[in-house]
Amino acid sequence: MKFLKSILFTIILFNISSSNVIAGPYTDELSKCLVETTTQRDRDVLVKWMFLSFSLHPQLKSMALISDEQRDEGNKNMAGLFTKLLTQTCKEETLKAVTNEGTASLETSFNILGQVAGRELFSDIEVNKGMAGFEKYWDAEKFIQEMGGKQEPAK
Repeated sequence: MKFLKSILFTIILFNISSSNVIAGPYTDELSKCLVETTTQRDRDVLVKWMFLSFSLHPQLKSMALISDEQRDEGNKNMAGLFTKLLTQTCKEETLKAVTNEGTASLETSFNILGQVAGRELFSDIEVNKGMAGFEKYWDAEKFIQEMGGKQEPAK
């Protein structure tokens, strides 16, 4: 089951953003600065904002009861974080990345920061328990049988 959870996590993580993460050296430095200097509180703001945004998807909208005030508060907090990171915490790296590699460097760098925050989200024990909930309905025997009786992939 650990193998299955790893696959599921990988699929979800790589689909967090539809953009390709291809970075030049300045974008790499900006990404590194964002990841290394964000606090737990910063990553919490980011994860909450991601959830608020994801909840607007038509398949999720009816499941998440979020008020306009909560959404607005999340957007304000994210705007504050975005501003702080780009104009204070990682100002030098931001300037170099945008000057040398364009504004796409911002999207790429925040995509990487989002992936880090997403990993934290998925590593939470309660989230893991929730994601494992489907296992009581999953036909693991059929999967094992279809894979030739092997439970773990060859290394």
